[in-house]
Amino acid sequence: MKRMLTPPLLLALLAGCQAAPPSEAQAQTPDGATTAAVAETAQPADTAPAAVANFQGWLSRFRREARAEGIAEATLAQALDGLRYRPRVIELDRSQPEFVRPIWQYLDSAVSSTRVSNGQARLAEHRDTAREMERRYGVPAEVIVAIWGIESNYGGNFGDFSTLEALATLAFEGRRSDFARTELLAALRILEAGDISPERMIGSWAGAMGHTQFIPSSFVAYAVDGDGDGRRDIWGSIPDVMASTAHYLDRAGWQAGEPWGVEVRLPEGFDYARTELSHRLSSAEWAEQGVRTLSGEPLPEFGAASVIVPAGAEGPAFLVGRNFRAILRYNNATSYALAVGVLSDEIAGREGVVQAWPREQQPLSRGQVREMQRLLNERGFEVGAPDGIMGPNTRRGLRAFQGAIGVTPDGFATLTLLQRLRR
Repeated sequence: MKRMLTPPLLLALLAGCQAAPPSEAQAQTPDGATTAAVAETAQPADTAPAAVANFQGWLSRFRREARAEGIAEATLAQALDGLRYRPRVIELDRSQPEFVRPIWQYLDSAVSSTRVSNGQARLAEHRDTAREMERRYGVPAEVIVAIWGIESNYGGNFGDFSTLEALATLAFEGRRSDFARTELLAALRILEAGDISPERMIGSWAGAMGHTQFIPSSFVAYAVDGDGDGRRDIWGSIPDVMASTAHYLDRAGWQAGEPWGVEVRLPEGFDYARTELSHRLSSAEWAEQGVRTLSGEPLPEFGAASVIVPAGAEGPAFLVGRNFRAILRYNNATSYALAVGVLSDEIAGREGVVQAWPREQQPLSRGQVREMQRLLNERGFEVGAPDGIMGPNTRRGLRAFQGAIGVTPDGFATLTLLQRLRR
């Protein structure tokens, strides 16, 4: 991914989902909304012969441009001869998630008992490899396995689209052509390096590849040869998969010996305006404000930690540190990072989430969030342009409204609050 660390799943911007099965697809947003998509509407893609002809014309121009950027003719022939336009890719790209699940339903499937037991089995099967990558990069073996589990269900589903065809189709279609063209060039460089053959370069419709779903530019920057065969194969070599995933997290700022986070209890009268990832204090400072572990033991040592309440004051609270933020660099959604953390704990035999989720709450659709944003603006609680995303500005405005009506100002959007706004 580009020249800086950004998620291998930049398909967050393309797909609104991971490579997980549709029932577990997570709606991802740049500010880490904590909901998961369960329904989509799509517009049909153009399948007319003219579209196919235009694609072939675009492909000829791209081929010339790639040659000018140093890609060898043999690689271009290997990769681009016979490449097809894939209308289904465009249909999926145009899909706009509208209905959302609350975070507890996402975690129910992302951290299911089956996924935990399968993760424990995979860790036992590949324990020596996982421990070696933990020793090399400082990332715990269970965290590596947890990402593997959530990204592709331990290799059970990492997509069946040709990465080359998917990216070429997206680059041709034009809505995100610059991104897709950059990734297609990176894919050609992977082929030129001999890491994989075109027919084995498969993944999601948005270009994410292999067991832990790297996009091509992330592969170029962070994939590692873990088994020493001279190739980086995140499709077939588990040592390469684990090494590449751990290397990515290491480069994202993973701190060896520090947990991703811990479930905590907040004191009476806690200021929920402080429950943003941008608000960071040391463990000692949070302890001074009355934040406690559920067991009453001292908080883990965090140099810069945040309190998050993904379901508001009625749900669990967590103190999360630098490693949580490193996971967010892999996929920038709070629900995703929390799922990785909790799944890794349970794979390692530690306790999962203890406090109850407010399962009686009804989630808002994106349209309802836009309506809430519009009504907050109209009533003087400025949140910016309505976009259907529960980001920091919207939570700030919602907390102000909650305070004005005498409700705990936790910034958690519910149907009850929307109805109050309507009145």
